[in-house]
Amino acid sequence: MQEYYKFINEPLPYSYKAMEPFIDIQTMYLHHDKHLQTYVDNLNRALRDYPFLQTFTLEQLLCNLESMPMEIRTQIRNNAGGVYNHRFYFNGLSKEHGQRPQGELAEAIDRQYGSYEKFKEEFTGAALSVFGSGYAWLVTDPQGKFKILTTANQDTPLAGNLAPVLVIDVWEHAYYLKHFNVRADYIKDWFEVVNWRFSEEQYKKNSPQVRGH
Repeated sequence: MQEYYKFINEPLPYSYKAMEPFIDIQTMYLHHDKHLQTYVDNLNRALRDYPFLQTFTLEQLLCNLESMPMEIRTQIRNNAGGVYNHRFYFNGLSKEHGQRPQGELAEAIDRQYGSYEKFKEEFTGAALSVFGSGYAWLVTDPQGKFKILTTANQDTPLAGNLAPVLVIDVWEHAYYLKHFNVRADYIKDWFEVVNWRFSEEQYKKNSPQVRGH
């Protein structure tokens, strides 16, 4: 189901305390209800005077940035990106802790990276490498091959014709209350709450090998 203007801050699909003890309740509340809400509000404000853009989905806005009106292009990139990235992040968390990749996604990770543990090492390295604020992603390209990449601020992989499978938010507001400045500890804990079922759904939806079955 596609959501059109005005955009809303969808409620979390679990309780604020569902990620305890790995991500604390106060961080979840502030991250969702304050930080994400600000992006939603700013995006609606940017689109308010542009009715022809108010039927666009987040993905359509972000994949067509070059055709957006110059005076609101930056606001759209930052705020539509902020909404998209945060929704993907929160949907990618699970109250069922300690999951591992399953099924075709697990097989594809093993095939490309050798093992889940080797994938975790490479993904952790990417997340640690983000300078300042941003994200680390696992995406698939149009041929279905995985790529691990990072984006700054609220940029997304969408404009590069890449399909997100997994994302970690490494802005400090995602972890500072519990993990202080120790990003590595947050990344380790985040792996305990990854919603691998959601990631497999994204992989199956976008991978040409899986779609062709």
